[in-house]
Amino acid sequence: MSATLYLIPATLGDTPVEQVLPQYNLQIISSLQYFIVENIRTARRFIKKVNPAAVIDDLTFLELNEHTKTEEISGFLAPLFAGNDMGVISEAGCPTVADPGADVVALAQQKNIKVTPLVGPSSILLALMASGFNGQNFAFAGYLPVNQTNRMRAIKNLESKVYSENQTQIFIETPYRNAQMLESLLSACNKSTKLCIAADITLASEFIATKTVSDWKQNLPDLNKKPCLFLIYK
Repeated sequence: MSATLYLIPATLGDTPVEQVLPQYNLQIISSLQYFIVENIRTARRFIKKVNPAAVIDDLTFLELNEHTKTEEISGFLAPLFAGNDMGVISEAGCPTVADPGADVVALAQQKNIKVTPLVGPSSILLALMASGFNGQNFAFAGYLPVNQTNRMRAIKNLESKVYSENQTQIFIETPYRNAQMLESLLSACNKSTKLCIAADITLASEFIATKTVSDWKQNLPDLNKKPCLFLIYK
């Protein structure tokens, strides 16, 4: 029997697993012994949250992040070639989306290994769903440049696509730089451009609101250290 590489969505924060993950996911997670993860400590906590009876020390974790060397990735698939199912777990949300897990999945596809994505929370799609923006033509731009000049230029380029291509633009920022991102957006964008701010998605403190840039300038939200996505549209 061939082994399967499962792509396992994690909660987006301290959300009860039963609120965002199907029971089937919990069964799959509990059945696995080998995991490829972005952060071992976070993954161990997540698995214990899903299955309190799990003996963490009996599990094998392979860490895949920005520090992992390309030549190391092929060795991560060894358990699969030995007939063992594996799971890929991101820091939060769906693995491989804005996540280094895509590298190991690409290799698995090349090796004809069965890849099965499991259902779970995606902050990108949830934010788009709640924004009221175009859900048939959208793009996720990931992280914008840290340098203010380059960031302003990137925002203007994305805004031009909103109007020229009728395309929703979605991007993310490191939580401690949310205020700088919001400031840049309000400075770079046309006052009539619509901006959706989606923070703490699926958490009790969830905040998702869509307003024009002009309206946002009148009442700025506190986004300090909150996982947040920004979406712009016309």
